[in-house]
Amino acid sequence: MEYKISELVAKTDVPKSTILYYIKEGLLPQAKKVKSNVHEYSDEHLELLKYIKYMQENMGSSNEELKSILKKKNDSFSGSYTMLAPLMNTLSGETDTMNYYVKEEFCEHFDIEMKRLESLIADGIVLPIQEDKLTDKDASLINLVEDFLEVGVSYSILKEYVKQAKVLSQLEQKMQEELCGIRNEENFSTLWKIMFETLFNAKEYIFNRMTYKALTHSIKKELVKP
Repeated sequence: MEYKISELVAKTDVPKSTILYYIKEGLLPQAKKVKSNVHEYSDEHLELLKYIKYMQENMGSSNEELKSILKKKNDSFSGSYTMLAPLMNTLSGETDTMNYYVKEEFCEHFDIEMKRLESLIADGIVLPIQEDKLTDKDASLINLVEDFLEVGVSYSILKEYVKQAKVLSQLEQKMQEELCGIRNEENFSTLWKIMFETLFNAKEYIFNRMTYKALTHSIKKELVKP
């Protein structure tokens, strides 16, 4: 469909000045010029405006992050994994304040044996962002393992987390494929909202609530003991 800019404003609640700014900055493609001072906008403009607004308001994505990924999008943007690109740092756990180390530097800085590091990588408990790129967060996981061992308790729960995380990641990938498989112009906005809300809100809610319920049950049992 073709839209006037006033129609885009009405459908997205994004001000005209902001739409023109996005076009100027390269977040949106140029509009089709029909005649002097008259431009037409497409479904792509509508989809991308909704996407940008959602990412900014719900995921905290910056204009620069979105601009970078939207420059690389293909003609099937909504049917590809590039939609998730602005959120990959969130998924990886990376932050702007993190320090990065190659394995040798990492072991020396945190006083960790290379053998222990390699073992935990093999177990999937330590998951480097890249093959030889480790962070402070990886060190915290190794320290946690050491705490388990110090008190003589197996860290089997962490190994089980890894197994369950693999299963969950496969389910999430299947969800993404199913959503992209049924995509059309009418349901696109709802599809990527399902994906983002599932990955970044529902997962945390469900897992934490289940833990809460299990611990609450244990506390109640303890309180009623004679």
